[in-house]
Formats: sequence, C-alpha cells, structure tokens
Amino acid sequence: MKISLTWLKHYVDLDGITTEQLVETLPMIGLEVEGVESTALPQFEKLVVGEVLSREQHPNADRLGVCMVDVGAEEPQQIVCGASNYKVGDRIPVALPGCKLPGDFKIKKSKLRGVPSNGMMCSAKELGMGEDHSGLLILEQRPEIGTPINDVFPGGETVIELELTANRGDCLSHIGVAREVAAAFDRELTLPKVKQHPGEGEGLISGVEVQSEACPLYTAASIKGVKIAPSPDWLREAIEAIGLRPINNVVDVTNYVLHETGQPLHAFDAAKIKGGKIIVRQAQDGEQIKTLDEVERKLTAADTVIADAERALVVAGVMGSIEAEVDDSTVDIVLESAYFRAGAVRGTTRRLNLFTDSSHRFSRDVDPAGVDFAARRCIDLILQVAGGTVVGKTITMGEAPRADRTIEITPDYVRRVCGFKVEDEAIAAAFTRLGFKVDSNAYQWRVLVPSFRPEVDRPIDLVEEFIRLHGSAQIPSASVKAVGLSREDDPLAVFNRKAVEKLAGAAFAECSHYTLVDGKELATWFGQDRADVLQLDNPLTSEMSHLRPSLIPGLLDALRLNFNKGNAPARLCETGRVFRSVDGKVSELASVGFVMVVDDGQRRWREREQPDFYTAKQIVGELAALAGVKPEKLEYALLEGEPLWQPDHAAHASCWKKTGYKAFAGMVNVSALKVWDIDSMVIAGELILDPSLLAKERKPVRLEKFSNFPPSTKDLALIVDADTPAESVRSQIAKAAAEATGEGFSADGVSVFDQYAGEGLPEGKKSLGFAIRFRAADRTLKDKEVNQAFDQIQAAIKEAGYEVRG
Repeated sequence: MKISLTWLKHYVDLDGITTEQLVETLPMIGLEVEGVESTALPQFEKLVVGEVLSREQHPNADRLGVCMVDVGAEEPQQIVCGASNYKVGDRIPVALPGCKLPGDFKIKKSKLRGVPSNGMMCSAKELGMGEDHSGLLILEQRPEIGTPINDVFPGGETVIELELTANRGDCLSHIGVAREVAAAFDRELTLPKVKQHPGEGEGLISGVEVQSEACPLYTAASIKGVKIAPSPDWLREAIEAIGLRPINNVVDVTNYVLHETGQPLHAFDAAKIKGGKIIVRQAQDGEQIKTLDEVERKLTAADTVIADAERALVVAGVMGSIEAEVDDSTVDIVLESAYFRAGAVRGTTRRLNLFTDSSHRFSRDVDPAGVDFAARRCIDLILQVAGGTVVGKTITMGEAPRADRTIEITPDYVRRVCGFKVEDEAIAAAFTRLGFKVDSNAYQWRVLVPSFRPEVDRPIDLVEEFIRLHGSAQIPSASVKAVGLSREDDPLAVFNRKAVEKLAGAAFAECSHYTLVDGKELATWFGQDRADVLQLDNPLTSEMSHLRPSLIPGLLDALRLNFNKGNAPARLCETGRVFRSVDGKVSELASVGFVMVVDDGQRRWREREQPDFYTAKQIVGELAALAGVKPEKLEYALLEGEPLWQPDHAAHASCWKKTGYKAFAGMVNVSALKVWDIDSMVIAGELILDPSLLAKERKPVRLEKFSNFPPSTKDLALIVDADTPAESVRSQIAKAAAEATGEGFSADGVSVFDQYAGEGLPEGKKSLGFAIRFRAADRTLKDKEVNQAFDQIQAAIKEAGYEVRG
C-alpha cells in the first residue's frame, strides 16, 4: 500500500512533522513501513530553463525540427528536436552538453541527420518526473530563462509503502492512514466535502437486479454527456505518485477515489450495456470473460459477475472486461459502487490468480458505509474533470451488512488490564481521536465504534486500541517476576524434536503451517459437526476461521504447492498442534503427521520399493514408541466414515480414554487428491497425542540377553470372516500363547505369514496362517512341552470362535 505525503496532506496537517518522525511513528501504531521513496529530482548540472526562439524544418528528416533556444547564455543554442507539442515562445527544460540525465545518459554535442545539435530539450520522463514521454515538458509557470531546473522543481514527492495486517482494511486508503496519523499526532482529520446529486429525468439503465448473496449492497448512478480526455495534471500526478498509469479522466477518477477512500468503484460505458439493465449473479460453470488485461478467463459457479442481459461485464470485486470499458468514444457512463463479501472475492481471486487493487480491498472487508460516500465523491470529481450531468436517481439495491456498534466498558477495566494508572480523560480522549464516540456519563461507558473498524467488537479490543495510541513506550517500567523455563526440558518439545529427527532420517522434509484453516474445507473432509465445534467466534478472515483437527490437509497443500513449482517432494512431515473435541470440550493436542507420494514420476537409476499402508503403519509405530506407546499396543481397525481417507485402504488405532493417543495410517482418498490437483497416490499417517501422555514418567527399559538355544516354531491356520483384520486375530493368539507358556519358556513371537480366500473356503471367509515361535533361555525345548502349549493355544482360539483349518 503506497501513501503519497502530498496527497495525505489533503486530510491531515503535517506541518512540523518530518518524514522521519512519520516513519518512526507509523509502526508504533501498527502500520509497518516497508520503505520510503522520494521522487524529488536528482541534482542536475547544466540542465536549465530555455525558451524556443524559432523552429525550422529539418532538411533531411520530416519528423525533426531545428530550433534556436535561448538558455541564458551569450548566444542562443541550436538544438534538433523530434517533439511536436511545443511552439515558439514556450519555455522548456534544456539539457546542455555535459549534463547527465537519469539512466546515466550523458548529453554531448552531436549531429542528427547531418545537422549540429548542442543539447536536448526534455520530456517529463527523461527527467524522471513521470511516464509521459509523448512530448516536451512545457513549463507553464514560465520561470526565468537560464534558471537551473532544480530551482524550478525544488521539492518532490515522498511515498511511504506500508505493509498492513489482514485486519486493518480501513487503512488501505489515504483517508484511512490520515485518520491514524491524525490520532497519533492529535490533529484534526479533514474529509472531502461531497454533494448530493438527485438527478433529473430517467437514468441510463432501467434497473439493477441482484441475484447473488455475495453482494448485499449495490448502487448505480447515471452520468450523461461526459467528455473523455487525458486527466488534468493534479489528478495524473497523484495517481502516478503511487505507481498507477493514467488512462483517461473518468477511469483515473475511479482509481483516485479508490486510493483516497478505500472503496473500489467501476465505470461502465452505458451504450455497451445490453438490454439496459445490470444483473448481479453467479457465473455459469465454464462461462468466459475477457478481462481488462486482455486475458480470457474461465469462471465457475462460485464466482460472482456483474452482467447485462447477454453476457458478463465484470468479475465482481476483481476486474472489469473490455466489453463495457470506458474509452474515447464513451459519452454516457453508469457508475457502480458496491459491497461484495470478502470470502467470495478472495475465493475468486485465488481461483483466477488475479490480484487487483479492488480485490485486495474487498478481501480485507471494506467499510460498507463508504459505498455511498465514495460514489458521491467520485461523481463530484467526474463532473469536475469530464463534465456531464447526473440523470435519474441513484439505484440502490440491498443494505449495508453491518453498521456502527456499541461496546460497554469501564475505565477501571482498562486500568486493570493495562496494569498502570491512567486518567479517565486520557482514555476517553484516545478513543475520540480514533473516531470512536464515547458516552462517559455513567460508570459503564458506551463506546460507539464506526463500521470501518469491524475487528473492534469486544472490551479487550478497546483496551488494545488505547494502548496502541497511548504508546507502549509510555507504559511505566516495573520489575517482572516469572519462573524461568527451558523449552529444551519440555516433554512436548523433546518429543517433537525426536520425531522430526527420525522422519528427517527417513528422507522426510519438514513443513510448518498455520493452525487456522478454512471452515468449508474442514467441513468437507471432517464433517460439519466437527467444523461447528472448531469454529472461532472472531476470525480474522473467512479462510482462517476454524482450528485445524489434523496436519494432513496442510501437508497436502504443501505437496500441491511444490508440484506446481516444479519441485518433487516425495515425503513431507510436520509436528504441531491440532484441536479435537474430547469429552465435550475442545482440547489442544500434539500431533505428528507425514505424507508419502507413490511413484512421483522422477527418473532414478534404481527403482525403490514404493510406500504402502504397511510403510505408514511402521512409521506411526516408531513415532508412538518415541511417545512411550509400544507399537504392538496399536490395535488397528478399518477406518470408516472419514472422507479424507480411502475406504478399505486406511486404518486407525485409538486408546484415548486409557492412554491418550489416536493413530491413522493408509491411503489418502483419491477423490480428495483430485480436489488438491495431485495426480499421484499419497500414503499418509498421523499420530495424535494428549500432551499429558508425554509428561508421564516412563518405566525404564529392561534389556534381556539373547537365548543361545534354537526356537521351536508351530504353524496355525484359522478360518475367519473375510472382514476380520489379521492383527486382531494375531493379538488374540499372542495373548493365548503368553498364557499357555510357563516360566520355563515363552512365546517368542506371533507373526502372519499367509492369507488365502477362494476355492475350498466358504463364501465370506478367509484363511490366515500364523507362525508361533517358542524359545527357552536355558535349554532346547522338547516336543512334548511345545505340543502341550500349542494345544492350549488352539483350545483358547476355538473358544474365541475361530475355526482351526486342517
């Protein structure tokens, strides 16, 4: 956001305030300064005011003239010039031999098409004073001949570039910044006076029809008989100072008012509106529009357009089209001033990858009360610079979605939160300087906050506003007593560090994302019920309106971003906080998640085994071990009813009430990957932990020596239901084996080695083969004792309802 100090002075008196003071103060009130630019002329040597005494046609070039120019020397100088916008008697800047112009362009005596030239008559662009190079810079004030050009233009423009936070859309204008400056320096804010334009007769359109919920307020005014021409100097210089290109007087006025008030506007050529009616509607899927940047864009039903009876004319809140633009043939115009919802404009902007001054302001939730003021201001200026007459009444559809609101607060509350004494008068004065109205007649104050400050809606917000204006430097110093804590000792920090180290060792790249996410996306992948629970009461933006319940969507965002940038990250991971409902309350939980791309398309000299469910399961188990959870305790079951995960290809394990963990592993839903525009399959895993689990004291690990005696292995084949997980059967066999063996030997391990379904088995059944290994630490086991234990295991398994396959 660029702010011209010359422009800013129209609204607040800056006398006695240096640029350095302003740059130092703005960050202290929350407006970060990115940089300061000065357009003052560099110090030129041998660049003076000259007067054209005569002009003759160049003998060898039709477009060149040979001039005699008085530059204050003893004799006039002969200069060859290609411009045509001057006449004899005009005074212009003249660069004499030895002068160095911007771009390290040195002037010297030369011959142009055979005719000597002793200097150069200059345009504004050649002096670095603007972009106009169509002709010479005519010095209308007629300074004295021979005067150095630096004396003619002693000042220059200073432009401050600001970086604003998402909640300060009110400062995306010169008036908004002027309001903050006036408050900081306790000066009066002066707003431009605007007129009422009732209009007579019929308007240029028959009406406006609003069919979209994205536009709660729309106004249209008709101006007849305008004359399109280049903008006057004051208007052109103002918009050039902040980096805009002048187009014509009407378009330049809309841009001027946008940067003055923060309210975007749009001017239509009335003759190009088919059917004489404006319609605000959603676009059709696949509908196309050629925007003013001459790019053909395909829209979706999520985009809002301003249309006539036949086609879309404007991508609402973003950019107009060439179909109804104001050009040299325009005589009558329809002026739009409207409010479009921030979320709708932001979504369209991202889909189209089209970011404009208008979309930037609508995305930051402009003040709906400014719609009428900006329209009247724009009409005033159009009538001033382009003429014309307002016809018909301004058409207004809808109403402002928000208005001024009252917050109740006591001065004692302000003092208690701030922690220092301050007089009631000082608190009230700070609110008043910010444009708030204070009713302090009772103990409970009523503060009226204008609609241009939507983020101020709680008593604590008013305290923040007071401190911001009072100044943190004015807070009395005091000693602070606190218990020193080292992050290195925190169990969660230790776990996160170890988890990242393990994943990094397995070729994962670490990511970090915001804990706030878009509510619509959350509801899509986790259900509306979870989204309702995790919704913030006062979100900064609609895209950061909910707490995240999982790390996986953020990692998929990172995958898509890197694929689009031409990178090929096969593995990504993240540690961070997630939020879920536990016992009816939203709890902050620790989480570590990862994603792995299956066949990322990269060519390698040696093919590696592709990751699958078991890869993810193993990694989750290793992460669980770092948290003190034994991997064998993770009893997985098929994951159902989770749109983010592929049905029948993902599983979860949970022991929340007893231990405090949830584990997920498997394939990301193919449908979800299409939404993320990821072509490859993705395997993912996530371990979610109650942070208190990490703080529990762990039992010391006891190591046992290996047995020097060979094991004895028995195979057991069982017929089970086809949907029975092998792990649930294996864990029951392991439990039965532990009970069947005595102190003299043990079941050294139970593993699955075979699965079969098909001929020879009943429908809906499958066969699972398990290997049970027995071992003793002090001897070789005898068949009798092994068989006895094996028989007990089979009996226990049959009792559990499984059929032993012969």
